[in-house]
Amino acid sequence: MREREHVARDQLRSDVSARARSHMTPDSCGERGNIMALLFSDEEFQQAWTELDQPMLDGGWEFFTETMNVKIYRLYSKETGLYEYKVFGSLPSCSPDLLADVYMDLNYRRHWDSYAKELHEKDYSGQKAIYWEVKYPLPLSNRDYVYVRERRDLDAGGRKIWVVLAKSSCVSQCAEKRGVIRVKDYKQSLAMESDGSGGTKVFMNYFDNPGGMIPTWLVNWAAKTGVPAFLTDMKKACSNYANYCTNNN
Repeated sequence: MREREHVARDQLRSDVSARARSHMTPDSCGERGNIMALLFSDEEFQQAWTELDQPMLDGGWEFFTETMNVKIYRLYSKETGLYEYKVFGSLPSCSPDLLADVYMDLNYRRHWDSYAKELHEKDYSGQKAIYWEVKYPLPLSNRDYVYVRERRDLDAGGRKIWVVLAKSSCVSQCAEKRGVIRVKDYKQSLAMESDGSGGTKVFMNYFDNPGGMIPTWLVNWAAKTGVPAFLTDMKKACSNYANYCTNNN
């Protein structure tokens, strides 16, 4: 029985790999460039979407909070003293293909994300990466990220699944700004699938080390309120996306 399960899983993985489409970050309104060099492995994409069905919470994961159809779990790292998070939930009234397009559109995000002070994709000596400066409340310093990401639209045994992976990138040409703290350890995976009712089933796994001295209470507050607030903003952004594209084409 176990051998057959492994064979079936390997076959599904092979099928998914064969049918995956990889996209560059669109500049605006769902436009995409040529297929980019693959930055992540097939196994990483496989791992990202398998938890849409069943959360994998062994190894120290603990329930953190639940709000607005979203459950958040966290895993403490003794090495960093920080938490990694897993988010499970749904986004009603927003289809997964639309959600994926909105999530990938950097130009549009600058319109609806009030925390994005600067956000753009740039070619750094032949390597494309995204620069993102995030506003932090005073007296804390802003943080910025330099990262790469890849989107794949997968056909997993007849299931349509959208996956976006992101991670920090070391780009020496992107100098650090005075007064802004560079986040050098960042990773995120996002998997999306239709919930069967016109909305999207979502799984997110993320970690970043913001550096500096941030009070524990502020980290906990941000984790509990930030994700639900972000999903609320995403839902609103999805509803306004068609008008944005019409007015900016």
